[in-house]
Amino acid sequence: MSIVETAQKAKAVSILLAAAETDVKNAALARIAKSMQQYSAMIIAANKEDLAAAEKNKLSAPLLKRLKFDEGKIKEVCDGIESLIKLDDPVGKTLAATELDKGLELYKVSCPIGVIGIIFESRPDALVQISTLCLKSGNACLLKGGSEAARTNQMLAEVIAHASEDAGIPKGWIQLLETRQDVAEMLKLNEYIDLVIPRGSNEFVRYIMNNTDIPVLGHAKGLCHVYVDGDADLDMAVKITIDSKCQYVAVCNASETLLVDKKIAGKFLPVIKQAFDEKNVELRGCPETLAIIKIKPATEEDWSTEYLDKIISIKVVNGVDEAIEHINRYGSHHTDSIVTANKANAAKFMDLVDSADVFWNCSTRFSDGFRYGLGAEVGISTSKIHARGPVGLEGLVIYKWKLIGTGQIVADYAEGKKKFSHKKLNKKCEL
Repeated sequence: MSIVETAQKAKAVSILLAAAETDVKNAALARIAKSMQQYSAMIIAANKEDLAAAEKNKLSAPLLKRLKFDEGKIKEVCDGIESLIKLDDPVGKTLAATELDKGLELYKVSCPIGVIGIIFESRPDALVQISTLCLKSGNACLLKGGSEAARTNQMLAEVIAHASEDAGIPKGWIQLLETRQDVAEMLKLNEYIDLVIPRGSNEFVRYIMNNTDIPVLGHAKGLCHVYVDGDADLDMAVKITIDSKCQYVAVCNASETLLVDKKIAGKFLPVIKQAFDEKNVELRGCPETLAIIKIKPATEEDWSTEYLDKIISIKVVNGVDEAIEHINRYGSHHTDSIVTANKANAAKFMDLVDSADVFWNCSTRFSDGFRYGLGAEVGISTSKIHARGPVGLEGLVIYKWKLIGTGQIVADYAEGKKKFSHKKLNKKCEL
């Protein structure tokens, strides 16, 4: 089947899936989780083959870490599916209701987007997260993973497809693309595909954004900051800084730059250096930082580099205003955190930092769909469109307007025979 035929099939199936009952979708999700566990040995065996090939091809350490899909990852994705089942169905919700006139009622009702093309690199868990979110939100999906995870992705897609179809979901709602040429062709199919979600390196995401007319949801970079304010609790600041950088370095919400108020730099920098040394993290600093601790000098390029590795750049700043200016200049509008006991400084930081996620006294690693209670995520959006930050179920639905009348015509209102009431209603659309 050609890519055009595949997309046409997905479009036709998406119409049926949009009307699927909540109980049917939840039963399918439960069946998927059970099948993931039932076929875990086969999934892990396929992943080991992918890992062996990737190591032979000298794939980078961060990508190898993302590629690994073991018992822990299977438990993690199954926990995500169980969480997803418990969430309300986002489809068919009445978002607003207005009486235009007696017997003429307008409803704004949530509905699926349609067909979503997802292109991702290295992470097989992304396939499970994205496809199950699409299922719960009533969307068909076309998936293309990296060639380095081909065996794992094929096994996962087969398990998900068979389990969901056995539970009553229309066949063809999930389909796996195989080649780069498939992706190039998919990006041309705006007639059948409603949204593209890329997950991978910034170069990869930029390529997708620059080569399609289909709307793209995603972020091209994850350059996150922790700012330790002059009024911070230093013990808390150490814990948050280490977790933000080291809990998992190869992800987009790991911090890449540490900003430190000059008022406490002399006390804080030696302590944080010791903590980073214990984690084998390479430090690169501005001249003010180098005057306090002996580390590598940072270059201008470091402030705009997403390392995805055990490296962090450090800059001493003159208070919260300079920290905000630095983040808005060099950051990627992803996730940034302030550590402080000063509520006014925290409020200013959270109001003025132009990022999808702004935190006070907590790790940047909390920027995640599962941790937000969204039932995992299809990705993180730094765009200023209908969805921003971790994108879960609510980001995979749009809405339609349903107008229910009793024979009204516009001529009566245009000629002044009738008048609009525009009365807000507190009721659901029953259709």
